[in-house]
Amino acid sequence: MELQVSGHSTYIYTGGKTPDPALPAVVFIHGAQQDHSCWGLQSRWFAHHGHAVLAPDLPGHGRSAGHALASVDAIADWIIALLDAKGVRKAMLVGHSMGALAALDAAGRHADRVSRLVLIGASVPMAVSDALLEAAANDEPAAMAMVNGWSHSQRGLLGASAVPGMWIYGINRRLMERQQPGTMVNDLRACHSYLAGATAAAGVKCPVLLVAGSRDQMTPTRNTKTLASLLPQAKVVTLHPAGHAMMSEQPDALLDALVSFSYG
Repeated sequence: MELQVSGHSTYIYTGGKTPDPALPAVVFIHGAQQDHSCWGLQSRWFAHHGHAVLAPDLPGHGRSAGHALASVDAIADWIIALLDAKGVRKAMLVGHSMGALAALDAAGRHADRVSRLVLIGASVPMAVSDALLEAAANDEPAAMAMVNGWSHSQRGLLGASAVPGMWIYGINRRLMERQQPGTMVNDLRACHSYLAGATAAAGVKCPVLLVAGSRDQMTPTRNTKTLASLLPQAKVVTLHPAGHAMMSEQPDALLDALVSFSYG
């Protein structure tokens, strides 16, 4: 579906079902250089099991118009604007990586709008290496290769896709390649410069689930433990084996964790 958010046309995947305002809402927020399609299994399951699903392409990503937002707090404000545009009073936010930072910031500053919070592959701060930032600015294909390699465990190289015949690395590479030029460095800089995680965490009032990949090289499990110490109400689930791209590498296990949390 298309929706006007903050003056721009926004594409929102709804899991194959028209969102019913009477149902509990779930917003899936993708990470850097991604779009709604990374949530294929999870978004469809929730849409067909009693939830109103909104999986947007963030501004300047995928099919959404406008420019990519330059900061995490701007993305967080945009998420609240999305809820307003759709007439949603309160929603569960599910974010991955950059999307997790935005979900955390939104939940910290707008606690009354968030019913539950799921942070996947999250870290505060989320420092990005100088080498990756330089590559993203000057050699996007090289930066994509770095991220693709770091986003998956070695299991991902061995035909481990949950769908026979599908190539996890290839799918993720193609997803990154179809984003607009300049999006990658914008997103990575937004992650790198976000320093308000601890403040946001202090403002969170809802139940929280942290999901980590046992072999995540981008946001290692030790970072998840640090974040958990800021969110004493949080439950932590570690998926094994999995890297940063848990939606594709461990889709069923991730879905199980989301379902258990949402109904718990």
